[in-house]
Amino acid sequence: MEKHITVPMKREEREKLKSGDYVYITGTVYTARDAAHKRMMETLERGEKLPIELKDNVIYYMGPTPAREGRVIGSAGPTTASRMDKYTPKLLDLGLGGMIGKGKRTEDVKNGIIRNGAVYFAAVGGAGALLSKCIVSAEVIALSLIHI
Repeated sequence: MEKHITVPMKREEREKLKSGDYVYITGTVYTARDAAHKRMMETLERGEKLPIELKDNVIYYMGPTPAREGRVIGSAGPTTASRMDKYTPKLLDLGLGGMIGKGKRTEDVKNGIIRNGAVYFAAVGGAGALLSKCIVSAEVIALSLIHI
């Protein structure tokens, strides 16, 4: 079934999603890979506030490439989610509503998803050029986090 959601998305909206749904996401999605996740954890360990609000938001595990002339961003394909798994349960407990990536997740992450009513969206690997056409703007926020 096709679903259209806008982020940030409340837990009630997430709970309506079912495995196998085709989900179209509108709104601000943050991108971050393992280095940014590590820096977020270091920030939290110092007792500082993150530069983004996690509650009900979505992080896309994407490594953007430089944009070609006339484009907002280069290829925007997903990266392997398991590289973020050691950081993810903490972010989920802080209210992260969803993640977009590819590949399997650890049991700790699966349990965090269930515990927090979050969602793991699977993106199609190899479709980075096509996915980049859906991004209307991008800017660096901090810590290698990008707002798309």
